[in-house]
Parts: sequence; structure tokens; C-alpha cells
Amino acid sequence: MIAPRSIRSRIVAFFGGLVLILACVAIAGISFFTSSSAERQVMGELAVGERVFARILADKSLQLRQAAVVLAADFAFREAVATADAATLRSALENHGRRIKADLIMMTDLNGRITASTVPEFDVKGAFPYGALLTQAQSSGQAAGLAVTGGRLYQVVVLAVRAPAIVGWVAMGFVVEDEVARELADLTGLKVSFLTRSGQHDWRMGGTTLPPTDQAAANRRFAQLLDARTSQSVEPLRDATDMTAVATLTVNTDTAAVAILQRSLASALQGAAQLRNYLMTMTLVGLSAALFGSFVIARGVTNPLRQLGVVAQAMASGDYTQSAEITSRDELGLLATAFNQMREAIATRESTIMDLAYRDGLTQLPNRALLHDRLQQALARAQRSHGAVSVLLLDLDNFQLINTTLGHQYGDLVLQAVAQRLQGLLARKSDTLARLGGDEFAILLPDADLAAARRTAVRLLEVLEPPLNVGNQVVDVGGSVGIVVYPDHGDDVAVLMSRVDLSMTVAKRTRSGYAEYAPSYEQSPERLSLLSELRSAVENNELVLLYQPKIDLASGCAVQAEALVRWRHPVRGFVPPDDFIPFAEQTGYIRNITQWVIEAACAQLACWRRVGIPLDVCINVSARDLLNNDLPAYIAQCITRHGIAVSGLTLEVTESAIMDDPVRAQDNLQRLHAQGLRLSIDDFGTGYSSLAYLKRLPVSELKIDKSFVLNMDKDADDAAIVRSTIDLGHNMGLTVVAEGVEGAEAQAMLTAWGCDIAQGYYISRPLAADALETWLKEWQAAASVTPRLSLLSA
Repeated sequence: MIAPRSIRSRIVAFFGGLVLILACVAIAGISFFTSSSAERQVMGELAVGERVFARILADKSLQLRQAAVVLAADFAFREAVATADAATLRSALENHGRRIKADLIMMTDLNGRITASTVPEFDVKGAFPYGALLTQAQSSGQAAGLAVTGGRLYQVVVLAVRAPAIVGWVAMGFVVEDEVARELADLTGLKVSFLTRSGQHDWRMGGTTLPPTDQAAANRRFAQLLDARTSQSVEPLRDATDMTAVATLTVNTDTAAVAILQRSLASALQGAAQLRNYLMTMTLVGLSAALFGSFVIARGVTNPLRQLGVVAQAMASGDYTQSAEITSRDELGLLATAFNQMREAIATRESTIMDLAYRDGLTQLPNRALLHDRLQQALARAQRSHGAVSVLLLDLDNFQLINTTLGHQYGDLVLQAVAQRLQGLLARKSDTLARLGGDEFAILLPDADLAAARRTAVRLLEVLEPPLNVGNQVVDVGGSVGIVVYPDHGDDVAVLMSRVDLSMTVAKRTRSGYAEYAPSYEQSPERLSLLSELRSAVENNELVLLYQPKIDLASGCAVQAEALVRWRHPVRGFVPPDDFIPFAEQTGYIRNITQWVIEAACAQLACWRRVGIPLDVCINVSARDLLNNDLPAYIAQCITRHGIAVSGLTLEVTESAIMDDPVRAQDNLQRLHAQGLRLSIDDFGTGYSSLAYLKRLPVSELKIDKSFVLNMDKDADDAAIVRSTIDLGHNMGLTVVAEGVEGAEAQAMLTAWGCDIAQGYYISRPLAADALETWLKEWQAAASVTPRLSLLSA
């Protein structure tokens, strides 16, 4: 393992590295910019040299033109031309050429045939070699340009000879080689070379200022450079020592010619090299000073820090007696003083922090962390002794109502009072009562089996049964208890706590007081997958409505139909309502399903009204729907959208749904009643509500639960309950509906007792809308009754 670097070494390394990096950056930057500046300077000199070369060529062209004008104007020369005296012409050309130091003089006739020449390569009566220049001169009277003759580059001028009409053409030229190269080199300080090439032959150096020893190598290098270039314009090219500019010359033959200008980079970069050497020297000096200074500073910082580290290690081991003895008045001294104060404060608060970590601040009971720790220890002892451990989880009923009605401060007082009552249940010192958060309390019973846990759960519920007198308010606080036992229900803290929570949820949902864990409480992956697919069922139109008719027992007419939602899954087929409705209620997605049912039922009711079917529709509303403040507005919108009478709808609400939150439920029921909706209490007789409370609700119908109707023809107790409920409902001014009618005898009994409406398989199973219409016609025909509007909606 590599040992960590000390702060001292890092400080020294940082400042030394920083100085070194800055120096390297500066050297690199200066080198780059000086090199770039030198290259730009050299390129500028090459450009100037190219312009000077162009001026030299222009001056020589002017000199040739003037000399040609003088020669063409000479009377003796024109007379020799007119008389075709070849000897005289040749003598005149040679004499004139010597005076202006011309390297080439020719005379041609009007047909472009040479009549006299000072260049042996061109025979008399041969064709003029510079046809393009001659053509240009014939067009404008004179012409000038560059041409290659015998591998040599000439600057040529062609001028007409008049006597007074044009009698011929005179051409004069200079060789553009060593002399021009030296002249250009003297003016610009550049190295100059001229290269020519005829056809596919190699490049040939025609003139240069290079030393003779370098010319052969330079000729090869220039030839490679010229063959590889892609542009024919003046372009700068750089090699190891020189910057080179190639100027392509325009010649009036099938040959090529270039001027190569060179400038040495070494002299231009000499100043940059000196500056770089100076910077490197200064860098070494600065680096040495930075390393020494940073070492001194680092030592002054790290020594006090090392002392603080020793004190911190002592504090980490629980020793708060050591202090940092640093007397300096700088920031390190202030840090040492603050460190000592922190040490004293930590020592003072450590015991308090330990208590807060394992105690509930409101009730002073053990919290979740301490309960888990003690449960883990109890499980370890039970595993060794093959004993049992029980855990009970209590969740208070209606505690949220206390908070919302009386306020959270009063709710805290209730929790404290509950904690005091529960503490009296602990019969042994090893038992633990803990508050897990919110209104949840847990009891840990080491060495207690399921029977002991049940007895404790019963006593716990009994303790909560008497009302609490808190803050001059008397409140009823009940509870729901979940029970798990090691090893029957799990052998791990997380598993046991998860399953006791699940058991408590079942106890609360079933209102059974307490519930022991059972594997059936767990949700299988398949059912969870089914729940996720339910979300797309509404959007994909997989839900359908079936309608179960209800008949008026007095007249025999079908007056209502209860809308029952079904799910036809594209893969699973028919999914029973009991498999998806409870999950939808748990997750809150029941609201989406209820809205779909209301929309579909209103649409069907509107359709029936258009074809003259007088059936009203009943819709079931869950507890979550009833507590939804947006429900009345949504129903009103559907009624308006489909243009139906509000009296054609009846909402069926279970007793338990009303009692979950009586205040908000009654408020929403009043709003629905104010809209004109009929309200019915479904499954009457299975809830826990008092008749006095139900009397205050704006309902117009009681629906007797089918559990009492199914066997009333065989069970005298059920019959008595049903008959009493019918009388009770009528005495309260309510319509009474009996569901679960399975036979003719049950229907006859209900008719005799004065029950208003009946529903059940004996009358009809739930049917699709079109099948219900067919059933309705058959029922009316069999009953020999005349169709009429519902008595309920009349």
C-alpha cells in the first residue's frame, strides 16, 4: 500500500510544480510566438523579393522595348530590311545587341520566317520560335514575355519594323539567369534560383546565387518540391533551415519556368533562442526560491495540524482530556481554540446524543432503532434456546381525524396519553414498548408464543377502549393490531417487521381488532403484475359494464339496473372484480375506474332514454370515491354532457365507506343530494354505524346485504333480521332493496313483508346492455305488465 503524501510535501510540490508549469508555459508561448513572428517576417521578405523580381523584369522589359524601338527606327536598318540584305541585317543586329548587351536579337519577315539572328540555334529562313509573342505583336504592334530557348530562360520583346508599312519584326531578349539572380539577391538579401523544364524532362537550374557545391543537391531538392506541389501560385514552403517561395513564371513556349526565393530561418530565430535560454535560467532560479519558501511555509502549517490530529485521534477513541497547545495568534491558533471548545462541547453532549438516537422525543419511549436492536438480540437468544419471540404492531384508529379536527398539538398530547396507558401492559422488564413514528406503537415480547401474543393484543385493545380525557377534551381512540411470532412467521428482523406491518393493515381493513400474519396476506408477483396492467385497462377500453336488473315487487316491473364493472383482459380473459377492485382501492386508482363507470353508465342511460327504456341506473361508489371532493362536480359534468335527468341515477355507498371519515363523507353526501342524486346505503347490516348517525344522512334507500337474504327461507334469524330491516327502513321513510334473491320463495317472502325492490340471480344475472334489453322484453311479456316509467324516477 502506498503511504499518503504529507501536506508539507504536497505544498512544496504544488508551488514548485506551479512555478515550473508557469515557466514552461511562458517559454513555450514565447517560443511559439517568436517562431511565428520570425516566420511571418521571413514570409514578408519573400513576398517583397517576389515583387522586386517582378520590378526587375519590368525594367529589363522596358529597356529591351526602348532598344527595339531605336533599332526599328534606324534608317539604315529599315533600308537593309527593305532590300533583304542579310549581311547588313546581321551586322546591324550584332552591333545593336552589343550596345545594350542583349543576348538574343532576331529579325523575321512578314510570314514569320527568320531573316537574321544572333543566336546560332536559330537558322535563317527557319520558323520564329516564339509564335505566341509574334501573334500578340501582330495584333497590337509589339509584345513582351518570357521564353525558354535551348534550356535557357530569356526575357523577349517583339516589335514591328515599319518603312512606313510593316516590313518585318525584330525580337530582342536578355538571359534571365545568374546576373538577374545576383541583382535580385543584392537588392533583397534572398537566395535566388531559376529552374526550367522542357516537356517531360527534368527540372534544370538555369541561374542561382547558391554556392557551386550546393547547386546539385539544391537542384534535386527543388525538383522534388516542384513535382510535389499542388498550386501554381506563389506559395511559401518550409524545410529544416529555409523558408522557400516558388513563383511560377509565364513563358510563351511549351516549357515551364519558376523562380525560387529562399530566406534562412536560423538568423530570424536567433533572438528567440536567446530569450528562451534567459527564461530557462530565470526559471531554475525561481523554482529554487519557490521550493525553499514553500518548505518554510508548509512546516509552519503542518506542525500545528499534526498536533491537532493527535488530539482528534484521542477524541475518536473516547478520550476528551487532551487539548491542543498552540499559542500562535494566526488562523491556526484560532483553529486550535475552536477545536478545544468543540472537544468540550462534544464531551458534554455525547450522552444526550446517545439518548436521542434511541429514544422517541415525544413519548420518551424507545424508538425504531432501539426496537430493532433489541429484537435482533431477542432473536439471537431464541435461536440458541429454541424459544419464541412475538412482536405486536398497533396503529391508532381515527388518529388522522383527531389531527385535522383538533390540531397536531392536541394529537401529540393524545400520543403521550396512549403511551402512558400502554406502558402498564408490560409485565416483564424484558418486554419493550416502542413508538415507531406517527401513531404506530410496537411491543416486543421475548420468550412469548402466539397464545401470549394474542392475550397481549386483547389487553391492548381493552386498554384503549375507555375514552381519553386530554386537554379538557374526551376522545375515543381505538386501534388495530398486527401479530407475528418467531420462528413461525420469519427469522429475520426486516421480515418480521414487514409482516407485522402487513398484518396490522389487514386488521385495520377488516376491522377485526387484531390479525395474525398469514401467507395469504402477501401479494403474489402475478397479482402485482395484474395491478400494473389495470392502469392501461381504462385507456385500452378493456373494462365493460354489465347491468343486473331490479324489479318493483309490487308491480313486477323492472325499474332499475345496477352497473357492475368487469375486466376482460386481452391475455388473461375474464378477471373477477375481487381480483382487481381491492387493489385499485389501495392504490387510489379506483377513482379512475369509478369515473369510467360513471361516464359509461350515463352514456348507456341516455341511450335507453332515446329508445324509450325506462330503467334507472345504480352506480357503486367506493370509500375513496366518497372522500373525493371532486366527485360531485364530475357527476354533474357527465349528466350535463349526456343530457340525462339527474333522477335517473342512484349512487350506492357502503356503511364502512361512510364511517371511514364521517365528517367528510357526510359533507360530500350532502353535496350529491343537493344536486338531486338518489343515495342508497349498500350492504346495510354489515357495518358498525349507529342508526342515529345514519338518520342524519341524506339517503333515500337501504339495501339489505345479501348475506341475510340468501338463507332467510331456511334461517329464522336471517328472516327476522330482513323483516326488521324492512320495517326499520319504512319507518325512516326509506325505500328498501333486497339483494341476493335466489329463489321464488325468497321473492314471495319479501313481497309479503312489503319490501320495495328485489335483485338477485333468480330475477337475472348481470347482463350486457343489449342482452338486458332482450331480457326486459321477455320479462315484461312473461309478467304480462305494461311498460311504464320507473316509480323511482317519476
